[in-house]
Amino acid sequence: MTSDRVNPFHIAQQQFDDAAAMLDLPQDVRDVLREPQRELTVRFPVKLDNGTTRVFTGYRVQHNLGRGPTKGGIRYHPSVDIDEVRALAMWMTWKCALVNIPYGGAKGGVVVDPADLSFEELERLTRRFAAEVSLIVGPERDIPAPDVNTNPQTMAWFMDTLSMHQGHTINAVVTGKPVEVGGSLGRNEATGRGVSLMVREWALRRDLDLSDLAIVVQGFGNVGGIAALLLTELGCRVIGIGDATGGYVRRSGLDIAAMRTYAAQHPRRLLEGYTAAGLEHVTSAELLETACDVLVPAALENQLTEQNAARIQARVIVEGANGPTTPAADEIFNRRGIMVVPDILANAGGVTVSYFEWVQGLQSFFWGEQDVNHRLEQIMVSAFDQVYNLAQQRRISLRLAAYLLAVRRVADANIIRGIYP
Repeated sequence: MTSDRVNPFHIAQQQFDDAAAMLDLPQDVRDVLREPQRELTVRFPVKLDNGTTRVFTGYRVQHNLGRGPTKGGIRYHPSVDIDEVRALAMWMTWKCALVNIPYGGAKGGVVVDPADLSFEELERLTRRFAAEVSLIVGPERDIPAPDVNTNPQTMAWFMDTLSMHQGHTINAVVTGKPVEVGGSLGRNEATGRGVSLMVREWALRRDLDLSDLAIVVQGFGNVGGIAALLLTELGCRVIGIGDATGGYVRRSGLDIAAMRTYAAQHPRRLLEGYTAAGLEHVTSAELLETACDVLVPAALENQLTEQNAARIQARVIVEGANGPTTPAADEIFNRRGIMVVPDILANAGGVTVSYFEWVQGLQSFFWGEQDVNHRLEQIMVSAFDQVYNLAQQRRISLRLAAYLLAVRRVADANIIRGIYP
């Protein structure tokens, strides 16, 4: 279990409590919203390639259903525990409310290092986990999606398993699927695109030229890698990138396209062994503390803490990951004048296009990529405007402003619906 000091669920509850107090929510509403509504823990056997059987533990948590069916990814990681999944589910509730899409929040995970399993073992694990959580998922109940160490192939296996149980294809039961089996164009890039849009909108309000910005991105997966690529296309200079093998810094700017090609060719090694003129290899901690204009933590939770917050040398932090900043670090950043674009806003592009995919699946009518990206930009820019303007009016942080908007919407939905029976 995650220690109390960095327990992500306690952090999520503290963030909620701060917003609830400012909103003066009734205590009974607070009691409902600060705890998950449903939790499922499963332990299931998977037969390995060598003929032995291994038992895995998985979770699915549904935080709140007041605004609609729940939505949230599934991650495969050895550090997954129930409190992490609870926190992620709660953050999904606020994220969906902030961009005003009709979902509550959920999250799932399996305690596993996928690098230890073969492709066939991952398929068997995914299908068995899908069968175990089928009790509570469905296109009008709870719609999973990819997260850390899962991808469109994972979602295809998940959808196929549940479809086999029903005897017909259930397209809208998951999002983030391959386009060939009902996925949406633009979904794979959506979270990274949303992050890049937040950087652009921040720069516009600071009257800064994008070509003058030096950017450091922690994480080189589906969020960090795509965000870095899109930011270079906007004209920014990405000077630092990090993955599980450490950090890579080049003050004149990195060739992100070449690095993505290298990582794709070495899926087990990632960026390990990548070379370029002037490239410096640094630790993950040193990467975060590299001087830059924009820092994008796009890996895991609890990366920016009271231990390193004083050494962060960025003008703005745009949270591509969920929960990368602890409340103690937030306080330090506020004192130092470092703006933080919070996760429930900055990385909401993924769930927004997941919503588009769900709608397309239900209607069996699919949109072009330009249409998807245009709709995503409209929603993300509108949400940024609302958060930024409220923060300026109330003289509060962007995180608190985002929570005030999101928690108010969820609380109102629960109050209006009332209590059954």
